[in-house]
Order: sequence, then C-alpha cells, then structure tokens
Amino acid sequence: MKHVSAPVAGTYAFVGHDSFSYTAPAAQVHRRGYFFAKRAVDLIFALAALPTFMVLTVVVFLANLIFNRGPVFFRQVRMGQDGKAFTMWKFRTMTGGGEALRAANAPLDSHRITPLGRLLRRTKLDEVPNILNIITGDMSLVGPRPDAFEHATEYVSRVPGYRRRLTVRPGITGLAQVRGGYADNPRAVRRKARYDGFYIQNSSLLLDLYVIVLTFGVVLSGFGQR
Repeated sequence: MKHVSAPVAGTYAFVGHDSFSYTAPAAQVHRRGYFFAKRAVDLIFALAALPTFMVLTVVVFLANLIFNRGPVFFRQVRMGQDGKAFTMWKFRTMTGGGEALRAANAPLDSHRITPLGRLLRRTKLDEVPNILNIITGDMSLVGPRPDAFEHATEYVSRVPGYRRRLTVRPGITGLAQVRGGYADNPRAVRRKARYDGFYIQNSSLLLDLYVIVLTFGVVLSGFGQR
C-alpha cells in the first residue's frame, strides 16, 4: 500500500487507488445531526426517484422480453448495519437464474452477463432498485457497498478493518467504489475496507456530496465496471 499522506484541513487529495488524504472542515456537523440530515436526504432522494424507477422498470421488463428473458429483478441477502441481513434489490443482469452466489474470492462469472445486463451494469442502472432499500432503511445513498451475507461473514474474520464497515448503513455508492473500483480478489477487498474505514472516520455531508459527484464520473468513464 502506498503512503497515506498527512491530512490538510478541508481538502481532498487522491493519488492512484491506494493513497488518499481527506480532512473535513474544522466545523464538523455534530454526528447525530449528520446522520439525521443524511437520512432526510436519503428519503427525499428515494421518494423523488420513485417515478423514474417505475418507468425504468417497465422499460427493463419490455427489453427483457427480447434480450434477457426471465425475472426483471434480482434479490440477494446482503449484510447491513450491525451485521444484520437484509434483501437487496437490483435489476437482473445475468442468465441462469440471476447472479448465483460465488465463492468469496472467486472472479465474477462475466460470461453469464447478458448484453442488456452489460448495458445496465455499465451505466449502473442495475442498482436503481436499491432505492427500495433506502426507503426501508436498510441502505443509504452513500456508504460502504454491502457484500453478500456469506462473503461478509468470511471477510469479517479475515480482512483487517472490515468489521468497521458494519457500523453504518451500506450505500448505493461509496468512496471505495469510486476510488478503488470493483473488488473481486483479497487485495481489492482489503483496499475496499481501508477506503470504507476512511469514509466512516471522516464522514460528512461534504464528503457524501464529493462521492456523489465522483459517481457521475464513474458512470461516464466505466471505471470499475464488471
């Protein structure tokens, strides 16, 4: 891992995918106030996005009839805040009964991704149904990306700092995703845990906004896409 440089108040500095430095402004929002405001933003976003979600669901359903026959949605049990299990919703992108659970460190079954599924993954539209999880309180707009429950159970015991990810709600997007990319091997999972630990330690609405802005760049560039 590269050296983590000393923080400079109120600045962001990222070098590569393993080195970063960020310190929130000195006037940090009180933690309780931050989480209250964060939840309010989450709900406003999710409710505002519901009409778009419903229209997109109809479009994906019709496209599935031609390019991706089978269920519109894919559901999987993920590990959320405090290690609790919850069912995460996505648009299905794979053949053969959806994204079947693979071994924790096994590579993604890319050959099973359909053409429509690849487009959904490339544009991150497969994650749009996650807004249902925001409404139910299982997820947030920004936070550590939740892993499959079985995978997370293994990572908790093997990956340094991974347990800390479970102290906050998981997110649709997160610092680890926009800076570190897709994590499908032990080294990448350790890198992800470091980024998420950094996010949790320095969490603020400003950092959340920064992650959201970077997410648009990720969607346009295809960085970390699988």
